[in-house]
Amino acid sequence: MARAALQIGVRELADLAGVSAMTITRFENGHTGGHAATLMKIRAALESAGVEFIAENGGGPGVRLRKQASDGDS
Repeated sequence: MARAALQIGVRELADLAGVSAMTITRFENGHTGGHAATLMKIRAALESAGVEFIAENGGGPGVRLRKQASDGDS
């Protein structure tokens, strides 16, 4: 969901995270048995690109794009 919200491809996310495209594909296909450090790289890349991860609040965890600051925001 996060990658789709950013409108980026597997290869672009892989480049941003410093991992292989196959690693991204495996993760997206539900093979979550990866190393914690690798998952943290992917999360950090997504957050740097503007994604916020939402904790489970009864409806399940999710993601959203971070609100962009406008000129009037402080």
